[in-house]
Formats: sequence, structure tokens, C-alpha cells
Amino acid sequence: MGKSSKHPGIQVEFDLLADEYRSLHMESLAITGESPEYFSEYKVSDLSAMLVRLRLSSMKLFDFGCGIGNSVPYFRKYFSNSELICADVSERSIEIAQSRFPGQEKYVQISKNIPLATASQDVVFSACVFHHIPHDQHLHWLAELLRITKPGGVLTIYEHNPLNPLTVRAVKTSRLDVNAQLIRGDTMRERALTAGWQGVRVDYKLFFPGKLSILRPIEYHLEWLGLGAQYRMMARRSA
Repeated sequence: MGKSSKHPGIQVEFDLLADEYRSLHMESLAITGESPEYFSEYKVSDLSAMLVRLRLSSMKLFDFGCGIGNSVPYFRKYFSNSELICADVSERSIEIAQSRFPGQEKYVQISKNIPLATASQDVVFSACVFHHIPHDQHLHWLAELLRITKPGGVLTIYEHNPLNPLTVRAVKTSRLDVNAQLIRGDTMRERALTAGWQGVRVDYKLFFPGKLSILRPIEYHLEWLGLGAQYRMMARRSA
């Protein structure tokens, strides 16, 4: 996922990187001792558990910045009865996603706006996308995501935490993140509130690398601690 058509450079960049994306992603994650699949599943699994706790509908799901479809098999696993729409600015990434995971999912290409009807989605999901979007465009896209979300619907944004040194190191050494600008959780929260989202909260995730995976069961109790490798921002559209 990259910039809108106002900034075609990032769209072109991701079209060019699409075929190498998985191998480059694996390189950048080597420091964690985990595969790209681990991180893709953890986000969708976490989303599923959160929606169950909150008793929220997930019949219509929107993956904003789907890339080459890394989340698709896990949406199928955890949301088998839901309708999934995947979107990206990169046409080549969408082609690869459809080739990797042929199925019933719908794909749309993003330009200046999201080509979906107003108030049409129950849940909007975004995985490590906003650090690729110029910060001066965040309010535009947060407002667009609000527009397509149903009243009472949910936005969940997963992002790298710039307060975690391992995360910063991984981003700085990754070709996928050459133009990335990380966003602090409190900053993302303020931008979501400004865009009109309500009930915005930030929870921190991924405290232990693969070598310390035995400690991961306690991560749920550390979500308040702003040192996790990533964070989840959750917000609601007013009913």
C-alpha cells in the first residue's frame, strides 16, 4: 500500500517491489525469529478475538492496503462467514494476491478515494499501511475509512511502534520501508479523533521475539505498556 494518485511515486514503487515483496519481508523479519505468516495471522486472530469480546458484527470486512494478500488465508480461517473486500493502490500487488489466493474475495484498486459505497463495511482493517502514507494525507484516508464504515462499525489499524528499538532497526534495514515514516500510537489516536472516529484506544502488541515465545501468553497483560513492537488502534463510528 502506498500513496494516492496525487503521489504516483509510491504506487510505482510498490508495483515494482510486488514480485519481491515476500522475500524482502522475510529478510526484514529475520531479527524477530518469525515468518511473515506468523505476523499476518496474529493480526487477524487478534482482530477476531477483539470482535468476539465486543460482540460486534463482522459480516462485511475491508482490508485497506492488502498488498499481495498475506492476510487473506487468515481472514478465511477466522472469518469464514464474512464477505471480504481487499484494496490497494498497487495493481501488480492485487494481481499477485489474486493469483496466490484465488477465491470469492473482491478486490478494488484505490486512487484518490476508496471506490466503495458510504456506510457499507462493518469492520475496516489495516495492517502496517499508514507508515507508507505521507503523514499529511492521514486525515484524508482516516476520513475515507470513516465514510465507508457503517454506524457502530469498527476501524482497526495495526502499526509498527517507533518506541521499540527492534522495530526501528527492522524498518531502517528493509527495502520495503525506504520511504517509511513511523507513527507513534498517541499520534495516530489524535488523528483518528480529528477525523471523526470515536472511542479511540491504542493497545501495544508483540513484546517477545521468537526465542522468548514461551512468554507470549502474558502479552495480553502488557498491552498498556508502550514498548511492544506494534500497536493496535481501535476506533468506532458513532451509531
